[in-house]
Amino acid sequence: MTSSTHGALLDAVTFDDDGLVPAIAQDAETGQVLMMAYMTADTLRETLERGRMVYWSRSRQERWAKGEASGHTQTVEEVRLDCDGDTLLFKVQQEGGACHTGFHSCFYRRAEGERLVEDGKKIFDPGEVYDEA
Repeated sequence: MTSSTHGALLDAVTFDDDGLVPAIAQDAETGQVLMMAYMTADTLRETLERGRMVYWSRSRQERWAKGEASGHTQTVEEVRLDCDGDTLLFKVQQEGGACHTGFHSCFYRRAEGERLVEDGKKIFDPGEVYDEA
């Protein structure tokens, strides 16, 4: 993306009262939804400049570059903005797992009646990837 495209996209995004916008990451090859997180204007700008996903962690109140700790990065292939301008969709090339629990997608649980069923398999052991200390 060119910097002029960055400006057009940034101008079109409607951030909420906390300065956040939901960002959905979708596998560019399979179409599988990998995860949903939030972005600020700064993390969106950084994502567009780097071509790699950078989010805002609401729980830690800090910038979070996907893959910084795990090596499981997301390279941006395409960016879309919904009709209201308040949700972003990124088609990405996922390296490793998207979910911190070890699954390829954060949406690995499926509702079946009154219970949740794991619908997928772990592709890495979180204890071996993340510093648990």
